[in-house]
Amino acid sequence: MRSVRVPIAFAIILAACAHSQPPPAPPAEPAPQAVAEPPSPPPPAPVRPSPPASVDVVPASIYFDFDSADLKPEARSTLQAFFDQARQRPDLTTRIEGNCDERGSEEYNLALGQRRADSAKSYLVNLGIDASRISTISYGKEHPRAPGDDEAAWSQNRRDDLVPVTSAVGQASR
Repeated sequence: MRSVRVPIAFAIILAACAHSQPPPAPPAEPAPQAVAEPPSPPPPAPVRPSPPASVDVVPASIYFDFDSADLKPEARSTLQAFFDQARQRPDLTTRIEGNCDERGSEEYNLALGQRRADSAKSYLVNLGIDASRISTISYGKEHPRAPGDDEAAWSQNRRDDLVPVTSAVGQASR
């Protein structure tokens, strides 16, 4: 009988050992994978104000009385309008061309044309344009606008022409 008990005792011990062990862990579920969120877009670039549309600086002319380099009220208004455009275009320079009618000697008209150009330049500088952006030249009576030997023609020839010039040497931005 003893032989029967051994296997039973052995089975009991085995059964007791089997119960004393912790139950096996349930099969591990796969760890939930983090759902990959799409990368957030880069922050928008800082908004820079768009540069103002390029302002065209329009050539202009101002007119003088006979034998005078004094600026008339109409000339001052024209210079103010020219200044308003030119200050928005610091890349441009201005050439002021002094002109005279045909009366008077060549030397006298060259000097008067220069005084007229200098008068307009001084006015623009006083408004705020840097003097280095303005050049002057006198053509005297060499570049008449209107042909003729009467007051109507002469009044058109007593003038300063304000010419905006690009940064390229000698090219008018017309």
